[in-house]
Amino acid sequence: MAALSPDGILLTGRVAVVTGAARGIGLAIAEAFAEFGAYVAICDRDRRALPGNDHAKTTPDLAMTVDVRDPVAVDVFARAVEERWGKVDILVNNAGGTFHAAFADTSVRGERTLVEENFTQVTGMIRRFLPLLGEGASIVNVTSSEAHQAAPGFAIYAAMKAAVESLTKSLALELAPRGIRVNAIAPDALPTEGELGLRAESFEDYEPVRLPPLGHLGDPADAAAAAVFLAGDLARFVTGTTLHVDGGIHAAGGWRRTRP
Repeated sequence: MAALSPDGILLTGRVAVVTGAARGIGLAIAEAFAEFGAYVAICDRDRRALPGNDHAKTTPDLAMTVDVRDPVAVDVFARAVEERWGKVDILVNNAGGTFHAAFADTSVRGERTLVEENFTQVTGMIRRFLPLLGEGASIVNVTSSEAHQAAPGFAIYAAMKAAVESLTKSLALELAPRGIRVNAIAPDALPTEGELGLRAESFEDYEPVRLPPLGHLGDPADAAAAAVFLAGDLARFVTGTTLHVDGGIHAAGGWRRTRP
């Protein structure tokens, strides 16, 4: 194998699929891939993911409104990607969602929704797109810090993110003979619109008492940088691992600095 070069971070000519890319981390990842030269296909059940999205800095090469929990909708999306490029080099499973509720207050229907939004849609996406992934392809699953620590009020969500972590390792071994790498990103302390819906009315109101060990919050672009690394040749020998993009929270076992 050739030695690494400064061009190893470029994604020129590669086809990247990103789910849940209308805003937040998914949008940041899609924009970063485009900036590094990839063709980008995005989907989201929010129509703002379509071209003309007011949140986006760049226009994706393909954008479709898709509920990733729906196998039929995913199949239509995959067919559109295949017809346009005939392959996929990068698959980022970012879509997901949660709500705050004690386990005892979570209904069977609510639990099913969390399982579908955060786990079975990931297996469904990978299963459908796997035939389009060839040697050198990369799968990046976006989990969360809750996959690695207790999360009262988010028990089912955390369990499903932990399931994706386990799936990531198992698939890394299963797909290694095909030259397909599988890794995960576990973000935390990266304020997004989705998190604001759970914790504050606006970014101005979002001022946590506790901060990551680095002493400040991150940005969705930090998760995007990790995704660019895992998708590209600089990570050609990295598989079955998780990058914690959290300002040191995982290393500190959940400990955080108190805001002065």
